[in-house]
Amino acid sequence: MSGKRSSTAAGIVLLIALVVIGFYLAQDNDDTGPPGGAPSATSEPAAPGDDPAAQLAALTVAPEGKMTGYSRERFPHWSSQGDSCDTREIVLQRQGSDVQTDGECRATSGTWVSPYDGVTVTKAGDLDIDHTVALAEAWRSGADKWTDEQREKFANDMGGLQLVAVTASSNRSKGDQDVAKWKPPVEAYWCTYARAVVSVKTAYSLSVDEAERDALAAMLKTC
Repeated sequence: MSGKRSSTAAGIVLLIALVVIGFYLAQDNDDTGPPGGAPSATSEPAAPGDDPAAQLAALTVAPEGKMTGYSRERFPHWSSQGDSCDTREIVLQRQGSDVQTDGECRATSGTWVSPYDGVTVTKAGDLDIDHTVALAEAWRSGADKWTDEQREKFANDMGGLQLVAVTASSNRSKGDQDVAKWKPPVEAYWCTYARAVVSVKTAYSLSVDEAERDALAAMLKTC
Protein backbone atom coordinates (compact mmCIF):
# COMPACT_ATOMS: atom_id res chain seq x y z
CA MET A 1 0.00 0.00 0.00
CA SER A 2 2.78 2.41 0.81
CA GLY A 3 4.19 1.95 -2.70
CA LYS A 4 0.82 2.85 -4.26
CA ARG A 5 0.50 5.94 -2.02
CA SER A 6 4.00 7.09 -3.05
CA SER A 7 3.18 6.58 -6.71
CA THR A 8 -0.07 8.50 -6.37
CA ALA A 9 1.61 11.37 -4.51
CA ALA A 10 4.35 11.57 -7.12
CA GLY A 11 1.72 11.72 -9.84
CA ILE A 12 -0.06 14.58 -8.13
CA VAL A 13 3.20 16.54 -7.73
CA LEU A 14 4.02 15.98 -11.41
CA LEU A 15 0.56 17.17 -12.44
CA ILE A 16 0.88 20.35 -10.37
CA ALA A 17 4.31 21.01 -11.85
CA LEU A 18 2.97 20.63 -15.38
CA VAL A 19 0.11 23.04 -14.63
CA VAL A 20 2.54 25.67 -13.23
CA ILE A 21 4.89 25.30 -16.21
CA GLY A 22 1.97 25.66 -18.61
CA PHE A 23 0.83 28.83 -16.84
CA TYR A 24 4.22 30.52 -17.19
CA LEU A 25 4.57 29.44 -20.80
CA ALA A 26 1.20 31.02 -21.52
CA GLN A 27 2.35 34.24 -19.82
CA ASP A 28 5.52 34.38 -21.96
CA ASN A 29 3.50 33.91 -25.15
CA ASP A 30 0.82 36.43 -24.21
CA ASP A 31 0.66 39.02 -27.03
CA THR A 32 -0.59 41.83 -24.79
CA GLY A 33 2.96 43.05 -24.26
CA PRO A 34 6.51 42.33 -25.40
CA PRO A 35 8.61 39.74 -23.53
CA GLY A 36 11.13 40.67 -20.92
CA GLY A 37 9.11 43.60 -19.56
CA ALA A 38 10.10 45.94 -22.40
CA PRO A 39 7.69 48.86 -22.98
CA SER A 40 5.04 48.14 -25.57
CA ALA A 41 4.35 50.22 -28.65
CA THR A 42 1.48 51.85 -26.79
CA SER A 43 3.68 53.14 -23.93
CA GLU A 44 3.38 56.82 -23.08
CA PRO A 45 5.77 59.02 -25.09
CA ALA A 46 8.65 60.78 -23.36
CA ALA A 47 7.64 63.95 -21.55
CA PRO A 48 8.55 67.21 -23.35
CA GLY A 49 10.98 67.99 -20.53
CA ASP A 50 13.07 64.98 -21.54
CA ASP A 51 13.37 66.01 -25.20
CA PRO A 52 14.49 69.49 -26.33
CA ALA A 53 12.77 69.04 -29.71
CA ALA A 54 9.51 68.21 -27.94
CA GLN A 55 10.00 71.18 -25.61
CA LEU A 56 10.53 73.43 -28.62
CA ALA A 57 7.41 72.10 -30.33
CA ALA A 58 5.40 72.86 -27.18
CA LEU A 59 6.46 76.52 -26.99
CA THR A 60 3.99 79.20 -27.99
CA VAL A 61 4.84 80.65 -31.40
CA ALA A 62 4.04 84.35 -31.61
CA PRO A 63 5.46 87.53 -33.15
CA GLU A 64 7.93 89.41 -30.98
CA GLY A 65 6.38 91.96 -28.69
CA LYS A 66 7.22 95.65 -28.45
CA MET A 67 10.07 97.16 -26.43
CA THR A 68 7.75 99.75 -24.90
CA GLY A 69 8.59 100.22 -21.22
CA TYR A 70 11.76 98.10 -21.33
CA SER A 71 14.93 98.89 -19.43
CA ARG A 72 17.59 96.68 -17.88
CA GLU A 73 16.64 98.14 -14.51
CA ARG A 74 13.36 96.23 -14.80
CA PHE A 75 15.49 93.08 -14.35
CA PRO A 76 17.44 93.78 -11.14
CA HIS A 77 20.86 92.10 -11.15
CA TRP A 78 23.28 91.09 -9.79
CA SER A 79 21.50 89.98 -6.61
CA SER A 80 23.24 89.14 -3.35
CA GLN A 81 23.87 85.42 -2.85
CA GLY A 82 25.27 85.68 0.68
CA ASP A 83 28.82 85.80 2.09
CA SER A 84 29.46 89.09 0.26
CA CYS A 85 28.94 87.31 -3.09
CA ASP A 86 26.57 88.39 -5.82
CA THR A 87 25.30 86.38 -8.78
CA ARG A 88 28.15 87.44 -11.08
CA GLU A 89 30.83 86.27 -8.66
CA ILE A 90 29.14 82.91 -8.08
CA VAL A 91 28.93 82.27 -11.84
CA LEU A 92 32.63 83.12 -12.20
CA GLN A 93 33.52 80.71 -9.39
CA ARG A 94 31.42 77.91 -10.84
CA GLN A 95 32.64 78.23 -14.41
CA GLY A 96 36.31 78.97 -13.81
CA SER A 97 39.28 76.85 -12.79
CA ASP A 98 41.52 77.64 -9.80
CA VAL A 99 39.48 80.75 -9.02
CA GLN A 100 40.81 82.81 -6.12
CA THR A 101 38.71 85.48 -4.45
CA ASP A 102 39.30 88.37 -2.08
CA GLY A 103 37.47 89.20 1.13
CA GLU A 104 34.61 90.73 -0.85
CA CYS A 105 34.15 87.62 -3.01
CA ARG A 106 35.63 89.24 -6.11
CA ALA A 107 37.58 86.90 -8.38
CA THR A 108 41.23 87.94 -8.25
CA SER A 109 42.63 85.16 -10.42
CA GLY A 110 41.58 82.06 -12.30
CA THR A 111 41.12 80.63 -15.78
CA TRP A 112 37.94 80.68 -17.82
CA VAL A 113 37.07 79.41 -21.29
CA SER A 114 34.42 81.47 -23.05
CA PRO A 115 32.15 78.87 -24.70
CA TYR A 116 30.83 81.26 -27.34
CA ASP A 117 34.20 81.89 -29.02
CA GLY A 118 36.56 79.38 -27.34
CA VAL A 119 38.83 82.10 -25.94
CA THR A 120 40.73 81.40 -22.71
CA VAL A 121 40.62 84.28 -20.23
CA THR A 122 42.70 84.80 -17.09
CA LYS A 123 41.29 88.15 -15.94
CA ALA A 124 37.77 88.19 -14.54
CA GLY A 125 37.38 91.80 -15.64
CA ASP A 126 37.57 90.68 -19.27
CA LEU A 127 34.43 88.57 -18.85
CA ASP A 128 30.76 89.42 -19.05
CA ILE A 129 28.02 87.26 -17.57
CA ASP A 130 25.66 86.72 -20.46
CA HIS A 131 21.98 85.89 -20.21
CA THR A 132 21.50 83.07 -22.71
CA VAL A 133 17.98 84.38 -23.28
CA ALA A 134 18.75 88.08 -23.30
CA LEU A 135 16.75 90.34 -21.01
CA ALA A 136 15.31 92.37 -23.88
CA GLU A 137 14.49 89.16 -25.77
CA ALA A 138 12.66 87.88 -22.70
CA TRP A 139 10.76 91.17 -22.54
CA ARG A 140 9.64 90.77 -26.16
CA SER A 141 8.66 87.15 -25.45
CA GLY A 142 6.37 87.72 -22.47
CA ALA A 143 8.45 89.07 -19.57
CA ASP A 144 6.90 92.51 -20.07
CA LYS A 145 3.87 91.12 -18.22
CA TRP A 146 5.88 89.87 -15.21
CA THR A 147 6.37 91.58 -11.89
CA ASP A 148 9.77 93.08 -11.12
CA GLU A 149 10.29 90.28 -8.59
CA GLN A 150 9.78 87.69 -11.33
CA ARG A 151 12.17 89.54 -13.61
CA GLU A 152 14.80 89.66 -10.87
CA LYS A 153 14.52 85.89 -10.44
CA PHE A 154 14.96 85.42 -14.19
CA ALA A 155 17.97 87.76 -14.37
CA ASN A 156 19.75 85.90 -11.56
CA ASP A 157 18.78 82.33 -12.39
CA MET A 158 21.82 80.12 -11.78
CA GLY A 159 19.91 76.85 -12.01
CA GLY A 160 20.88 76.02 -15.58
CA LEU A 161 22.74 77.61 -18.49
CA GLN A 162 20.91 80.93 -18.43
CA LEU A 163 24.02 82.63 -17.03
CA VAL A 164 27.35 82.04 -18.77
CA ALA A 165 30.71 83.76 -18.40
CA VAL A 166 31.88 84.82 -21.87
CA THR A 167 34.30 87.30 -23.39
CA ALA A 168 33.03 90.84 -23.40
CA SER A 169 33.47 91.00 -27.17
CA SER A 170 31.26 87.95 -27.82
CA ASN A 171 28.61 89.29 -25.46
CA ARG A 172 28.64 92.67 -27.23
CA SER A 173 28.37 90.88 -30.58
CA LYS A 174 25.28 89.02 -29.42
CA GLY A 175 23.56 91.98 -27.78
CA ASP A 176 19.87 91.23 -27.27
CA GLN A 177 19.47 89.13 -30.41
CA ASP A 178 17.74 85.75 -30.52
CA VAL A 179 19.14 82.69 -32.29
CA ALA A 180 17.56 83.63 -35.62
CA LYS A 181 19.89 86.65 -35.71
CA TRP A 182 22.95 85.47 -33.75
CA LYS A 183 24.67 82.15 -33.02
CA PRO A 184 27.84 81.43 -31.02
CA PRO A 185 30.86 81.48 -33.35
CA VAL A 186 31.90 78.05 -32.01
CA GLU A 187 29.62 75.67 -33.90
CA ALA A 188 30.37 72.85 -31.45
CA TYR A 189 28.50 74.89 -28.81
CA TRP A 190 25.31 75.24 -30.86
CA CYS A 191 23.70 72.13 -29.39
CA THR A 192 24.31 73.25 -25.80
CA TYR A 193 23.23 76.80 -26.60
CA ALA A 194 19.99 75.75 -28.31
CA ARG A 195 19.12 73.32 -25.53
CA ALA A 196 19.69 76.08 -22.97
CA VAL A 197 17.50 78.57 -24.84
CA VAL A 198 14.68 76.04 -25.19
CA SER A 199 14.99 75.01 -21.54
CA VAL A 200 14.85 78.62 -20.29
CA LYS A 201 11.95 79.58 -22.53
CA THR A 202 10.08 76.46 -21.41
CA ALA A 203 10.74 77.09 -17.71
CA TYR A 204 9.52 80.69 -17.95
CA SER A 205 6.71 80.13 -20.48
CA LEU A 206 8.28 82.53 -22.98
CA SER A 207 7.27 82.50 -26.62
CA VAL A 208 9.34 82.12 -29.79
CA ASP A 209 8.72 83.68 -33.17
CA GLU A 210 8.75 81.54 -36.31
CA ALA A 211 12.28 82.43 -37.37
CA GLU A 212 13.61 81.72 -33.88
CA ARG A 213 11.79 78.39 -33.72
CA ASP A 214 13.24 77.32 -37.06
CA ALA A 215 16.76 78.38 -36.07
CA LEU A 216 16.52 76.48 -32.79
CA ALA A 217 15.28 73.37 -34.59
CA ALA A 218 18.24 73.52 -36.97
CA MET A 219 20.71 73.97 -34.10
CA LEU A 220 19.23 71.05 -32.18
CA LYS A 221 19.99 68.83 -35.19
CA THR A 222 23.69 69.29 -34.36
CA CYS A 223 23.20 67.48 -31.04
